Amino acid sequence: MLAALALCVAAFAQGTPDKLITWSAHTEKAEAENVYRVIFTGKIAEGYHTYTLTDEFSATEIMDAAVAGGQLVGVPYEISTPTEEVDEFGDPAKHYYNEIIIAQDIMLEGAAATYTGTIFTNTCTGGSCKAEYYDFEVNVEPVNAVMPIAETPAEETAAAPAEKPAKEKKHAKKANEQTVVEPAEEPAPVNKGMVWGLILQAIAWGFTMLLTPCVFPMVPMTVSFFMKGSSSVAEGRFKAGMYGFFIILIYTLPIALLVLIPLITGGANVTADIFNWIATHWLPNILFFIIFMIFAASFFGAFEITLPESMVNKTDKGADKKGLAGVFFMALTLVLVSFSCTGPIVGMVMIQATTNSTAFWVPIVVMLAFSTAFALPFTVLAFSPSLLKKFRKSGGGWLHSVKVVLGFIEVALGLKFLSVADQTYHWGLLDREVYLAIWIVVFSLLGLYLLGKIKFDGDEPVEHISVTRLTLVIAVFSFVVYLIPGMWGAPLRALSGYMPPITTQDFVCGTAQVGETTTVVKENEYGLHLPLGLQGYFNLDDALEAAKKAKKPVFVDVTGHGCVNCREMESRVWSDPTVYDMLNNDFIIVALYSDDKQKLDKEDYVTDAETGKVYKDLGRANSYIARTKWNVNAQPNYVLLSPDGEMLVPVRGYDLSVGGFVDFLQSGLDAYKKK
Repeated sequence: MLAALALCVAAFAQGTPDKLITWSAHTEKAEAENVYRVIFTGKIAEGYHTYTLTDEFSATEIMDAAVAGGQLVGVPYEISTPTEEVDEFGDPAKHYYNEIIIAQDIMLEGAAATYTGTIFTNTCTGGSCKAEYYDFEVNVEPVNAVMPIAETPAEETAAAPAEKPAKEKKHAKKANEQTVVEPAEEPAPVNKGMVWGLILQAIAWGFTMLLTPCVFPMVPMTVSFFMKGSSSVAEGRFKAGMYGFFIILIYTLPIALLVLIPLITGGANVTADIFNWIATHWLPNILFFIIFMIFAASFFGAFEITLPESMVNKTDKGADKKGLAGVFFMALTLVLVSFSCTGPIVGMVMIQATTNSTAFWVPIVVMLAFSTAFALPFTVLAFSPSLLKKFRKSGGGWLHSVKVVLGFIEVALGLKFLSVADQTYHWGLLDREVYLAIWIVVFSLLGLYLLGKIKFDGDEPVEHISVTRLTLVIAVFSFVVYLIPGMWGAPLRALSGYMPPITTQDFVCGTAQVGETTTVVKENEYGLHLPLGLQGYFNLDDALEAAKKAKKPVFVDVTGHGCVNCREMESRVWSDPTVYDMLNNDFIIVALYSDDKQKLDKEDYVTDAETGKVYKDLGRANSYIARTKWNVNAQPNYVLLSPDGEMLVPVRGYDLSVGGFVDFLQSGLDAYKKK
């Protein structure tokens, strides 16, 4: 368990404030005659950075500058000094933290002048960026006066990382309208629904662990220990509460340290690299698959997994101490004794938290939810010991049945890791129909086991079916019936994030979508396929060339083989008839897989312009293209380009709103038609 947990480190990101940079301006007399300097001071939100005026990809810029009653002298320049460092992508960079100060010289032609324009900034943290536009109007007079920038409602990029779109800015307000308009509300960088789903799943597993044979026998023993070992009921309840607190601490603190130490010592680039390695490399995925299969075999009764007896004994002796030290060691004893049941579940919960979110705090919160649910019954029973009478004595056959059921679930869930490695490296071992066949067999056997038709060593005879067991049987076999049409190509949208893509399936009855494409497709040298029968490219240059010939915009899909959210977007959003028709007929599609391990031909190598590093595999080359061209460092993300490669609208990330995706595509088409 400790080895698995040590790998569970999430990439860094954090919630985005409404406004990342707040601007003010004042004028000063410059050296030249009748020339005045307009100085803009931007206060940057804590934890964020922005870029210099000369940055290659995300430069801060004064756009659409104009002077009424004067003229610009030279170009904008920086007064503040940036911090030189290595950015979140491992590249050398110059960043501004806390404050950025830029200036523009203005020559007056009369008594005063009005300087208008728009300040563009791209402000980032941990690979997640937000582009902001602030329209200003500054009165330039021969005095030194501090004044706020008059901001007007300006187009502002929300959500995913993006470089500035080529859009016209709205005109500035009059000078007497010195108001600050708050930016439009933006989607949070972390999908709240997904996070709540992970938390609820963790809570459910935490309560389920109580019913395992490793944990359940500890309930009456530990509760009675606190009641008997206390001089008063109040003291017993206090110690029982601390017992629950220590259980939460023992589970959550190591995870917090494993996440935060690399973040603090190495920065976001270290956590991002670890995250990417865990998510895509064959070694951790195969390791997790083997661990899940070993634990499943243990749950079926093949052998017993226990920690070294000496470790448990030493911890148990520490529980004999009086005071809170004894309570702590009792909690530690429970965690160690229950390892064989809780270990794989804890690992699974943490792996899902790290691979489904880019926020560093999500794994910590998810583990807090799991451990709280796990510890809560001990605290509640200590406060109300009479509830123990309602529990059946430990060691009953129903506890063993819970363990066996968990074994079946371990087999099903463990296949996901083998599937990720298989898709990323194109081994062809676990295509969709093979994956489905295994799941159908596993859950069918689970249903038969619940009916008492299959028995394992330690099972009690099933003389009759209880209502609870019958309910589970109905649920399991209903799930099996749902899976079966998938063998003939049914989309199974509820499981789209967990199944291999339908393009890996050898036989599909009919087609996933009906429609003829107008896309001219070059022979696919990578052996890749777009979902839903769509046609397109897997190389950006090829797609741009085709777009010029077809006179269509380009739809860029930044995706990955191991990306659960990518498959969900394809199954739930792309499959919508309106979305599908627009993708099929109005765009040239290119999918950039950022985790594909195929080696490129020498002529297709991509060289890092800053470091000179050469990327020789498809995934790393695509990842470099996405982050340097569009500041995209996550999957999925969608970019709409003109045939010349110019971004038409802000990048769109993971969002299951079909209407929102249609609007996104339509806005790209509208922007392209205006060119």
